[in-house]
Amino acid sequence: MRKLLSLTLLALAGSTAFAGGYRVSIQGQKQLAMGHTGVAVVNSAEVAFFNPAGMAYLDKKFNLSVGASGLFAKTKFQESVFNTTASTENFGTPFSLYATYKINDWFTAGLAVYTPYGSAVEWDQNWQGAYLVNNIDLQAIFVQPTISVRVGEHFSVGGGPIYATGSVNFNRNLYASNGTFQVDGDPTDLTLDAKGISAWGYTLGMMFNPTDKLRLGMNYRSEIIMEARDGDANFSDVPVFAQSLLTNTTFDADLPLPAELTVGLSYQVTDKWLVAFDLNHTMWSAYKSLDVKFNNGLPTSVNPRNYKDVSTYRFGTQYKANDKFTFRAGYYFDESPVQDTYFAPETPRNDSNAFTGGLTYQLNNKLGIDFSFLYIHFDEIDNSYEHNPNGDFAGTYKSVVFSPGIGITYGF
Repeated sequence: MRKLLSLTLLALAGSTAFAGGYRVSIQGQKQLAMGHTGVAVVNSAEVAFFNPAGMAYLDKKFNLSVGASGLFAKTKFQESVFNTTASTENFGTPFSLYATYKINDWFTAGLAVYTPYGSAVEWDQNWQGAYLVNNIDLQAIFVQPTISVRVGEHFSVGGGPIYATGSVNFNRNLYASNGTFQVDGDPTDLTLDAKGISAWGYTLGMMFNPTDKLRLGMNYRSEIIMEARDGDANFSDVPVFAQSLLTNTTFDADLPLPAELTVGLSYQVTDKWLVAFDLNHTMWSAYKSLDVKFNNGLPTSVNPRNYKDVSTYRFGTQYKANDKFTFRAGYYFDESPVQDTYFAPETPRNDSNAFTGGLTYQLNNKLGIDFSFLYIHFDEIDNSYEHNPNGDFAGTYKSVVFSPGIGITYGF
């Protein structure tokens, strides 16, 4: 009976829009429109996220960027043995707020608030993969106070602490199809709910401008360990004979948010035309297993994940047509950290190609409106999760994501 507690909790993954395992790459409307490049681009206060060293090169004394996106994700699944099908359509609203203030010619302070992890996925209750996940809902916000120091005319450094806070709600059935663990036809299920999860990390960046046209950038964001402590673990539809064992309790679990290193360059081809390239490397190998400890004597649930380190290759361009309109476009290829036989339906994503675009309409010399769109195509994949005592879960996944966004840029 105790084997039924092999959980797949907290994959902090909401939908297929995530870069890598459970990462949302929507941290600014201008830079998203340029393929989410930005480690060597100085466009707006969004640089506080992409490379805080770049804040020192912003022209205006005060800069503000605020934006949000609507994230529409759809995944279709076909089971490999009986060819049964399922689908999930999900919606999220990642947002960002960045502000910078130039205190003097060499020192700039800033604040970044953004949502790099978050959204939701909801399969039909009691679907064929319900013993892995029915639904998961994640909310996570990062708050990052930042400084940037200009060292001479061509070089700057920047960085600051990152405070991460969030919550997660997760539901799954305890068994695959099982006529014993049910009440009136409803299978026994477990809901895990943790609020007020918080942790600290940091970001560091450097920017070098060897010529008036060329910028080089590097940014590092540290690993952050999200520690859920004394979350609620509640069992539902428990048959009478199991009620003494499956009692509501609390749980503890740790989840690593991996370190990232990004390097890149931008080149001002003409006064109007800018191109950029970023290479992002994410140390997903830190996510080896998700272990859930129950505080009522039930055995610890060990859930292998065995992620691998991966890279994302980003390309972007910007063209300033006139004083009113600036147009942007981009592309990136995102490698999946999920290895064969570890493909779980709470993170149904694999290698993907993303296409982006957008524009800014400048209302006046202080205020502009930014628009962006993101389309992600995931290659159809046949894969499985083979590390659950209920048995292997295999099938074909096909996913797409579309995300329009809007923001404002203000400065003086």
